[in-house]
Amino acid sequence: MAYEQIKYDVEDNILTITLNRPDKLNAYTHTMQTEMIDAFDRADADDNVRAIIVTGAGRAFCAGADLSSGGDTFDRAARADRKSAPLRPNGEVEWSDDAVRDGGGRLTLRIFKCLKPVIAAVNGPAVGIGLTMQLAMDIRIAADNARFGFVFARRGIVPEACSSWFLPRIVGISQALEWTYSGRVFQAREALAGRLVSRVVPPEELLPTARDIARDIADNSAPVSIALIRQMMWRMLGADDPMEAHKIDSRGIYARGASNDVREGVTAFLEKRPAAFTDKVSSDMPSYFPWWQDRDYK
Repeated sequence: MAYEQIKYDVEDNILTITLNRPDKLNAYTHTMQTEMIDAFDRADADDNVRAIIVTGAGRAFCAGADLSSGGDTFDRAARADRKSAPLRPNGEVEWSDDAVRDGGGRLTLRIFKCLKPVIAAVNGPAVGIGLTMQLAMDIRIAADNARFGFVFARRGIVPEACSSWFLPRIVGISQALEWTYSGRVFQAREALAGRLVSRVVPPEELLPTARDIARDIADNSAPVSIALIRQMMWRMLGADDPMEAHKIDSRGIYARGASNDVREGVTAFLEKRPAAFTDKVSSDMPSYFPWWQDRDYK
């Protein structure tokens, strides 16, 4: 796919995805959504990509949904470029139809399934979907001039992009409700205090900091282990008992214990040298993966 609204750049095993509508503050569109989903598909299939950074071009990360359709922006039935859902015989919307699905949720669910670590480098304003898309990313770093806002209530809508699942798990229910009830825009330091981001740095240090984190992962960690760890951590957030973690931990230790990567990792440690991991995400994931059943939209 040729990209119009994002940039896709791989250098030294690090993929940088740049939201690229700087004249529109990188406002989110259906085209951007399609391109980002394709980019994550492409990254998962490429063993040369060991870490992903997502950032924005120009002075914003993403100013939220493109509002150029005015009051009809979120009204599917009123927009000629969107498909509206069919109706049931009683006139009720067929809620299980694919046309009802939130586009931002399609993106965050794709990021959630990603097999590579994902770092958000928030270079400026990030509101609405520009913020909620980050919640499925693993590490969020902000420039000290970045601003954030869960502006749903101020637009008359509700949380999207699966943020009602992600946000309370990241920052806690009380902080999540304070930010989403008010819909106010807040500064990077408040985001740091509320655990939404893990670091705040000067703007000129943002991408170097993100690349340092990505570089450390790409150079020193086994890609198959990273892919498994990412899914283990995220999916255990919804587990109802630690026994579920024990089951997957046990399978992972058993399967990976016999792998070339583990032999290399232990030998490299004993020999006091960097490890050279050779197992690939594309071909060497253990047979028990995936251990979950994907949910259908219905």
